[in-house]
Amino acid sequence: MSEEHRLAKSAIKGDDAAFLKLIHLYKVDLYKTALSFFRNEEEALEAIQEVTYRAYKSIRSIKEPSYFKTWLIRIMINYCNDQLKKKKRVLIGDEIISQQGISENHTEMELKDAMLGLDDRSREILTLKYFNDMKISEIAATMQCPEGTIKTWLNKALKSLREKLEERSGDLHV
Repeated sequence: MSEEHRLAKSAIKGDDAAFLKLIHLYKVDLYKTALSFFRNEEEALEAIQEVTYRAYKSIRSIKEPSYFKTWLIRIMINYCNDQLKKKKRVLIGDEIISQQGISENHTEMELKDAMLGLDDRSREILTLKYFNDMKISEIAATMQCPEGTIKTWLNKALKSLREKLEERSGDLHV
């Protein structure tokens, strides 16, 4: 049994120290997930606090300790989707991009802008796959869907993302 699995079992039984160790272990994954949705450090850090609280409140609902990480990431994704729905996101304007200059960040910002234009499921799958480096099988477990369905959704999400990026590059060159 792995150390993470042991910690998860203890946390589910009410061991606060084990819970905090797990949060510490996965805080980078949580941060990357939140940042991929919000593109804002402050909001991402706030999301980690809220998700930690929500996870702590409902830790006893986990049936399988080995899925602690996917359960935690799922809470983060749900929180991020809820927040994005509550307030229509204002995309970074050309003014800010020109202030920062053309750099590698420009491409990253374009990617994140394009991702915000996707539907929730597509954004979620791409976030899990490319920002959290999850395998198809892990995504399937997280989303409680067959692997074949995840592969289909991933292909559709990538196609949609490609179209959004092509639209953006077309708009920039006009």
